[in-house]
Amino acid sequence: MKLKNIINNNNKSLFAVCALASSVPFISTTAVAAEATANTSKSFVDFRLRFESVEQDNALEDAEALTLRTLVHYQTKNFNGLSAVVEFEDSRDVNDVEDYNDATGNNTEYSVIADPNTTELDQGFIQYKGKGITAKVGRQVITFDGHRFVGHVGWRQDKQTFDGVSFNYSNDKLSASYAYINKRNRIFAESKDIESMDHLINASYKLGFGKLTGYGYLLEVDQDTDNALDTFGVSLDGKGKLFSNDVNYRFEYATQTSETGASEYDADYINVEGGIALGKFNFKIGLEALGSDDGQYGFSTPLATLHKFNGWSDQFLGTPTVGLNDIYVSASTKLLGGSVLVALHDFSANDDGYGIDDLGSELNVQYATKFATYFNGGIKFAAYSAGDDAAGKVDTDKVWLWVGARF
Repeated sequence: MKLKNIINNNNKSLFAVCALASSVPFISTTAVAAEATANTSKSFVDFRLRFESVEQDNALEDAEALTLRTLVHYQTKNFNGLSAVVEFEDSRDVNDVEDYNDATGNNTEYSVIADPNTTELDQGFIQYKGKGITAKVGRQVITFDGHRFVGHVGWRQDKQTFDGVSFNYSNDKLSASYAYINKRNRIFAESKDIESMDHLINASYKLGFGKLTGYGYLLEVDQDTDNALDTFGVSLDGKGKLFSNDVNYRFEYATQTSETGASEYDADYINVEGGIALGKFNFKIGLEALGSDDGQYGFSTPLATLHKFNGWSDQFLGTPTVGLNDIYVSASTKLLGGSVLVALHDFSANDDGYGIDDLGSELNVQYATKFATYFNGGIKFAAYSAGDDAAGKVDTDKVWLWVGARF
């Protein structure tokens, strides 16, 4: 707590700066664009129409949703390195296909499909770029290292963004970033956004055999109780050749302390992964271990793109108190102008001394493609089989079918 208190005391003015930047994006856009002459502005409109169904072996009714996500993005020309970005996002259910719990209190008799109807300012920031430096003030997307700890949750129709300031310096080998967040704009529309005082630090350096990354994520929800979620970690990513075949690897370790009121818990995180390309196929195998503190607390990553990890059926958006071991294998290849991916997960408790061991297994299959220059589409399936009854999980099947376009 002492480290964050010092940083917070030196950055109280950031609240005012972030609020101002988010409230005046149109004024900034007009002023900057009027003066810019040496480059062009950028804009696009992105649509994603998606059907999703959920079937669970419990008392909840099967859910179905047909939703359309519309995203409008505009970036001004830059003037002496300065530019502004404005992005709006709208998500609507279509043709009355709305039999689902949207995670905001509607239709709670159904299984959850976390795509509520909403219209939001998704991004609105002023940025400076020059001499290896990028600085942003306002509402923005922030991601690090494959989204495992900080991501935008772009799979959902209302993606996650953050209000705050961010700085990055990079050259050919070094990249160093710092961000301060005072609001987490989550995927559940504005009603479940969270005021925060988060500090994100991430730095990486390219070595001859891989990229070494170190990070510290100091999270705090801005509420009446003392709380902190501090994570420090290091990772190494690399690639090379094995008998003329391309290979890649990843090693990562992190430690975490969670404080809420008088309670304090500690847990560790480990990820070991290897991949190889054999002909037209890419194979991957890995272990991800989210630790436990004596069966009372599981390692947590609340800012992550959680759908990307531990199976697409989203059984482990919150880590069980006994922790989680995920042993996974996958295979992917090109097919019919697109790509196909098949993955298997075997889940177990990281600490099996508390009456729970088997946390189930899952099969994931996806086919995705792009066509006719502007369009994309795909189909995706997740089948989760529950493990020990004491874990509180049930068999779950999910299907997605989508088509998108960007102009």
